[in-house]
Amino acid sequence: MGEQQAGSVVVTGAGGVIGSHAAAEYARRPGWRVRGVSRRTPGQATWEHLAVDLADAASATEGMAGLGDVTHLVAGAYAERPTTRELSEVNVALLRNTLDALAAAGAPLEHVTLYQGGKAYGAHMGFFNTPAKERDPRIVQPNFYYDQEDLLRSLAAERGFRCTVLRPEGVVGYAVGNPMNLLMVIAVYAAISRELGQPLRFPGTLAAYDALYQVTDAELLARATVWAGGAPHADGEVYNVTNGDQLRWRHLFPVLARHLGMDHAEPQPIPLAEAMADRRDVWERLAARHDLVPTPYEDLVSWDFGEFIFRSGFDNVSSTVKLRQAGFADCLDTEDRFLELFDRLAADRVVPPVP
Repeated sequence: MGEQQAGSVVVTGAGGVIGSHAAAEYARRPGWRVRGVSRRTPGQATWEHLAVDLADAASATEGMAGLGDVTHLVAGAYAERPTTRELSEVNVALLRNTLDALAAAGAPLEHVTLYQGGKAYGAHMGFFNTPAKERDPRIVQPNFYYDQEDLLRSLAAERGFRCTVLRPEGVVGYAVGNPMNLLMVIAVYAAISRELGQPLRFPGTLAAYDALYQVTDAELLARATVWAGGAPHADGEVYNVTNGDQLRWRHLFPVLARHLGMDHAEPQPIPLAEAMADRRDVWERLAARHDLVPTPYEDLVSWDFGEFIFRSGFDNVSSTVKLRQAGFADCLDTEDRFLELFDRLAADRVVPPVP
């Protein structure tokens, strides 16, 4: 993969695990000017931060008025809503307001990267056909991914920029204050279990324990993002992006337990969101004892997200052949990567060290 010509990139949703890693990856590349947009100010960012309310068109236009040099957009902004219609309305607005604000600023936009995920294949419906391929038809249920993509393709054709859609699954990454992160779900759950003198046991269903699953390392996804922005043949394409392997929690949890100095026990389904909501005192005790990086408990982990993943009792596998054939062949061993990231979290006092 050759280095693309440098430019100016803005990353929306830069406070999230995907956006923060994408911004950091661009910042590592020589010559790039990198600005990140998010509601909260990130810690130790290696790029310029802008606090802009992208949900409001006027605020977006005003807040991004100085981005007249932007050549690349990484659209990582996301807002959760309770209904399908509300989810689509708010997330389509985030994308539209961003693109309109850049146009109003006179930005010479060349490329936009948009992120989707397993819901594009119906992963939230109970099961989907595997391995999922980018050419698979859309599902009949309304989906904000489709609405965003349709808007993006329409404006790309109208305004003359290129676009690429990337579909990760189960994003795992080193990040603080980004709750929808499977790495933090497991790390904090394990730390609390260990503090309570309990073994590490899978908290989901037996079906999910045995099913095939996959994850996408946030650093790998960031490298794919930079690649897509500089690969002309990626224009208009959709690519699945995962580590390239699959796992079964049945095999991984004993490995994690050994690495974390814990006993391992058979799985036991628990209502994770409800159970862990009552363990704030345990975490705060651990944080004080080990002088951990201060993070509000509600910003630490999305237990609802973890519970959804650990109760998904069907194979979750995406084909990455199309991406490899297009020239991005990066891959990671998921088991090794989990252990590396756990060690990094402990070394940086995000989670307690292994006794």
